[in-house]
Amino acid sequence: MGSEPVVIEVRDHVVEIRLNRPDKKNAVTSAMYAAIAAAIEQAGSDKAIRAILFSGAGDAFCAGNDLNDFLSKPMTAESPVLRFLAAIAATPVVMIAAVQGACVGIGATLLLHCDHVVAAATTTLQYNFVKIALVPEAASSLLLPRAVGRLKAAELMLLGEPVEAYEAQALGLVSQVVEDGDALGHARAFAAKLSVLAPDAVRHTRQLLRSDTVGVQARMAEENAIFVRQLASAEFKEAVAAFMQKRRPNFS
Repeated sequence: MGSEPVVIEVRDHVVEIRLNRPDKKNAVTSAMYAAIAAAIEQAGSDKAIRAILFSGAGDAFCAGNDLNDFLSKPMTAESPVLRFLAAIAATPVVMIAAVQGACVGIGATLLLHCDHVVAAATTTLQYNFVKIALVPEAASSLLLPRAVGRLKAAELMLLGEPVEAYEAQALGLVSQVVEDGDALGHARAFAAKLSVLAPDAVRHTRQLLRSDTVGVQARMAEENAIFVRQLASAEFKEAVAAFMQKRRPNFS
C-alpha cells in the first residue's frame, strides 16, 4: 500500500481514493485534503472516469480531522479543506464509499455526498461536532435532515452519539451492510456495474438526483432540457443500436 497518507489509483475507469493513516484512524490532514481535492477535480474533468471510490486502511474509515494539524493551520479562504468541500459538492462523478469502523466528523459527513455507501458490520457513524465545541460542516446540517428527518438529525447532531451500521442502514445513511472485510469488494462491484453504463446519462442522473431545483414544474423543466440533449447524443444512438442488434452497448 505504501506510506503515502492518501493512495490514489485508477482501476477500470474508477478513481480509488484510500485514506492510508491506519495508525491515526485515517484522521485527515491539510495535505490529505489537498491530494483528495485534486483527485476529485481531475476525475470530474475526465470523461473516462465513471466513479470515485473512497475507502480507508485499517480498522477505521476516518476518525475526522487531525486536530493537531487542524489547530496548527488557521483556516483561510485558501485552506485545502475548503477546496475539498467544494470538490465533493461540485463533482459530477458518482461517489461510492466502502467503510468500516469509525466514521467520525468529516468521515461521516463525506458519506452524505456519496451515492452508494457499503458499510462493514463494524461501522459506526458519529457527527460529534458539538462534543468538540464546533458546528456541522460539509452542508451536513442540510443533508442529514433531508436523509433522516429534522428530529432525528437534531438528535444525531446535538448529542453526537455513534450510530451503528444496521441503524444507519435503516435510517438511509448507508446502502448495505456486509461482513467485515467485504465492503471494498461490494463497492467495487457496484462501480463495475456503473462502468458499463452510458457515462453522460449516469452523470446527468446524479446531477438531477442531487439538484436543489424546487417544485415539480421546475424540476420537470430541468429534466426535459437534459433529456433533449441526451436524445441527440452518441451514447443514446449506441444504446438504441445495441438494443436493435440484440447486443451489449459499448460506451467505452
